Amino acid sequence: MYDYCENVHVIDHPLIQHKLALIRDINTGSKDFRELLEEVAMLMAYEVTRNLPTEEVEVRTPVGIAKCKVMSGKKLGIIPILRAGLGMVNGILELVPTAKVGHIGLYRDPETLEPVEYYCKLPTDIGERDLIVLDPMLATGGSAAAAIRFLKDRGATSIRLVNLIAAPEGIDRVTRVHPDVEIYVAAVDERLNEHGYIVPGLGDAGDRLFGTK
Repeated sequence: MYDYCENVHVIDHPLIQHKLALIRDINTGSKDFRELLEEVAMLMAYEVTRNLPTEEVEVRTPVGIAKCKVMSGKKLGIIPILRAGLGMVNGILELVPTAKVGHIGLYRDPETLEPVEYYCKLPTDIGERDLIVLDPMLATGGSAAAAIRFLKDRGATSIRLVNLIAAPEGIDRVTRVHPDVEIYVAAVDERLNEHGYIVPGLGDAGDRLFGTK
């Protein structure tokens, strides 16, 4: 059993776990995979945004004045790691449609398993936003750690990492190099295999999402 640190949050809501089982299934095709991934991202977003600051305002209703709470503080930024992270974006935008979306393109070198950057397009005000980095899989942790470093180098100070499935090795790497970043996952699996894939995992999330090999 993996010993979670305080910055790692495993979201074990029954709806998320049920949909995760369907996502893992080898018989789930790309269409259903995309829809399920979007749904799980939306459900996870409730927990990820739980501690966002609010302020009290007065709202006039048809019968009087209500004291309500609205979000305050920094605005949100959503940063998917290409390409699989794209599958999680719309689920969060359904809840926070005003969030800005940046993109970081990284791929894992098959020999070294280290991340290689090939694309980056970010909001100009990332230093003024609470950022949510998205990637379905946290395997070796190399891509996530590199993406977070890339954001910090450009002024980001508030970053959360959201993954569907994580390996202990990936969690260890990210928490070691970025101890200030909170990680939200739906499951922590057993280990990585010799090819750097999560076991039992769900295969290659990007290939399953887009129907490629």
